[in-house]
Order: sequence, then structure tokens, then C-alpha cells
Amino acid sequence: MDTRFTGVIPPVVTPLLDGRPDMDSLDRLLDFLIDGGVNGLFVGGSSGEVAYLTDAERDAVVERVVARTAGRVPVLAGAIDTTAHRVIEQARRLEALGVDAVVAACPFYAINDAAEIEEHFRAVAAAISVPLFAYDVPVRPNGKKLGRDMLVHLGQEGVLAGVKDSSGDDVSFRRLVAANEAAGHPLSLLTGHECVVDGMLLLGGDGCVPRYGNVEPRPYADLWAAAQAGDWAEARRIQDGICEGFEIVFVPQGRSADATGIGAFKTVMEAQGTIASNEMAFPVRALEGDAKERVLAVARTRGLI
Repeated sequence: MDTRFTGVIPPVVTPLLDGRPDMDSLDRLLDFLIDGGVNGLFVGGSSGEVAYLTDAERDAVVERVVARTAGRVPVLAGAIDTTAHRVIEQARRLEALGVDAVVAACPFYAINDAAEIEEHFRAVAAAISVPLFAYDVPVRPNGKKLGRDMLVHLGQEGVLAGVKDSSGDDVSFRRLVAANEAAGHPLSLLTGHECVVDGMLLLGGDGCVPRYGNVEPRPYADLWAAAQAGDWAEARRIQDGICEGFEIVFVPQGRSADATGIGAFKTVMEAQGTIASNEMAFPVRALEGDAKERVLAVARTRGLI
């Protein structure tokens, strides 16, 4: 396992202003995250609204992240597209921009079977020289949950360096951890289920990719330190506090998942002064009015603003 890709690796939100990536806000966010003790950064994922960005915007954001990070922590970047050839094209661009690892989902428009998805990952890995992570996010691509045995096998072969598990399926994650351990731990296994990070680390996970880390990175860093020290009571205490703040995502009702999740994060980040605006990528509308005020009320109870 490549130990560079362990610990707290938040998926970086893409600040927007007047319909375009806001690079000044992005700089502040990156410094906030790194100063908050994170172990890496993941750019170009769902939290970064990557599906809404043009290729030029994706590249510009990645280029800025690599430059601003300046080697302080590893940078992982998402190559998310419809087919293997398009993912490969993106992955090569990301490598040229200087990322430390590429994170690829299975094709999200093409409907591939398990054998075809395996070949998809093999082809992407063969096209680049940096490590490749599989992005297990069945709610996004095409409803495909990546198979445990396939992931571990590709890890043993050196095709995959790890898995970013955003499935929300903690039973499957536990089974993957056990299978990975039995195979000699070839994969770095990162949970994206930010409200049960303590449990996922206790059962043997290698780190987390918490969306909510954009709002509160330091508690995740402290949670990781407690887990490394085997202080599971402290880890649970920290996790309970994180979950209190995470309640912001349940406040907006009747909106898309992007608007309620990323929108709530951006709303608090705007109030914190980390980003200039809670603007969302078109056509998603930013939270405003009563929904915005109720999100901020929850944030105040947590002492975030």
C-alpha cells in the first residue's frame, strides 16, 4: 500500500463566482484545509461539482490546486467521464498537470458489465504513470457497485493503488477491508461516509474523504490522530461533534442532492469567509432565504460562524 494516500483527504469544493471558478476563494480554501491538518486533497470529484465544469475549467482548477498546494500534501484528481477513452484522455491531462494520483469512476453513461469495467480500470492504469484509485460511487455513474473481488484483485496486480468508497454501504466497505487485509493490504481504502469515520477506521480503513471537511477540517485531523493512537473513546467524541455540524445538510428540503449537500457546505463556508459566494454550478440554485438562514442557525450552534 502507498502510505502517502492515507488519513484525511477531503474532496475540495469548487468555489464559483459569476458562473466561473473563483480562484481567489479556491486559494483560501486550500490553505484553510492544509492549515487544518489534512493529509491530502481530492479535486475534481462530486463535491467539486466536476460534472458541471467544462474540460478547460476542470484543468484550470487542478492546475491551481497543484500550484497552490506546492507539494505540502498529495493531490488526487478525478478523471470522471462517460467512457474509458474519455477517462484516459482526462487522466493523461491530470498527470501532465502534476497530480500525485488519479481517481477514476467506472463509465457513467455507457452501460458496462463487470468484466468491461475491470478492463476499463486496466486501460486507465496502463495509460498513466501515477497511481490510480477506483472511485466507487454507484449513486452517480450508472448504478454499478464496484465488486470487492475485482478491486482486491486489481490491487494485487498493481493496477489500483486504492479505493475511494462513496457508496455509503458500510457492510460492503467492511467486507472490502477484510478481503484487502487477507490479500496483504495492497489497497489504500478511504471512506467517503463522513459521519461514521471513527467506525470505519476502527474496522481497518486507511482514511477518509469527508465532504464536510471543507467546513471543518481540523476535527477530522484530530479524529485521525486519535484513531492512530488507538484512543477510540476520543475518536467517537470527535465524531459525535462532527455529526452535530453535519446536520446542516438535512435542513434544506425539496431540493436536489447537490443543492442540499454541497449547497449547505458552501453556505456555511461563505459565512466563515473561506469562499466569497455560496453560488452553485448552473442550473443548481444556491440556498437562499429561509433555507439559508436555517443552515446558518445550525452552524451557529456548532460555533462555526
